[in-house]
Amino acid sequence: MKVRTGLSTGLIGVTAAMAVTAGTFAVPAAASAPVTDRHSPTQRAMDAAVRDGVPGVTAQAKDKYGTWSGTSGVGDIRTGQPRSPHDHYRVGSVSKTFIATVLLQLEAAGRLDLDDKVERWLPGVVRGNGHDGSRITLRQLLNHTSGIYDVLADPEYQQRVFSEEFLEHRYDTWTAEQMVAMAMRHKPDFDPGKGWNYSNTNFILGGMIIKKVTGNSYADEIQTRIIQPLGLQGTRSPGTDPRLPQPSGRGYSKLSKDPDAPIHDLTEYNPSVAGASGDAISTSADLMHFYTALLRGKLLPKTQLAEMTKTVRWNDSRRYGLGLIRYELSCGQVVWGHGGDVHGSSTAAFTTRDGRHALAFNFNGEFAGDAKAVIEAEFCK
Repeated sequence: MKVRTGLSTGLIGVTAAMAVTAGTFAVPAAASAPVTDRHSPTQRAMDAAVRDGVPGVTAQAKDKYGTWSGTSGVGDIRTGQPRSPHDHYRVGSVSKTFIATVLLQLEAAGRLDLDDKVERWLPGVVRGNGHDGSRITLRQLLNHTSGIYDVLADPEYQQRVFSEEFLEHRYDTWTAEQMVAMAMRHKPDFDPGKGWNYSNTNFILGGMIIKKVTGNSYADEIQTRIIQPLGLQGTRSPGTDPRLPQPSGRGYSKLSKDPDAPIHDLTEYNPSVAGASGDAISTSADLMHFYTALLRGKLLPKTQLAEMTKTVRWNDSRRYGLGLIRYELSCGQVVWGHGGDVHGSSTAAFTTRDGRHALAFNFNGEFAGDAKAVIEAEFCK
């Protein structure tokens, strides 16, 4: 949530405020499996993230030679327990690809159209201070060209969620309606279709539309349409359940931009604070399977997959489709997937367009480390 794409470069190292010595992180734990030459750059990038201050990293990669697993650092800074290749973790905005996939499946079934206006499905919800749901299409929600204000930028939300005040509110339940109403207190970022801005409100609305169209929660639809068909045993949208399934590492956050701020254990909190925009839990193996299946057309017909991979410009290296990032690396390799940060967790999952080479990894702290370096190391060597 705080660094919303999961492709940030960490700036903060280990501090004296941590409950353990810096030496705990200075020497990364050994990888969980022998590191072959082709994945040694990835392992080195993970080790560098730990030296930069990330407590621990877990990753899996798959290519024509097989599946590789690697870990670095620790899953628990109190006990020194290492991370596991099988860890469950919060995936943040990776959830957006799941939401977009369900909506595109509904379009394929003729139950909605990407060019439907938001007002058709959620009358009166996107309204106020210049917002107008009758001018915004579902497509514009999914590619972030709607102009709708991002609720995460709301000062009240910022204070309750991204400061130490969150420690008092970590088990609060947030509703989609509550978060959208907070966004409507502000002016849009731009007129629909006239710009691009990453807004979590778009996908909170996407979850509401899934409920309106199907009568079921987005979590239930993800379960029946994606998780069960693919056999993703470690993946779920947890609703208001604050727990992480086992195995998992602890999750750490500073709740501050101050590099000297203390580190808090935020393994448990009510994930409704992210809602449809970022509440999912998964594993590296599941994320690789999901993105590989998606890009190979196992979840969407050709027409809808083509729509998902039509992109708009984000910056020089990244373009955004429908809940999907197209990322051109420094070596010219193009990968598809998503990243996401929430309290105590930073995740990225990407695959080549043909699905032959995939990577998924997680930092158990969103305040340090260079996720881009790990992606570059795996796909560019």
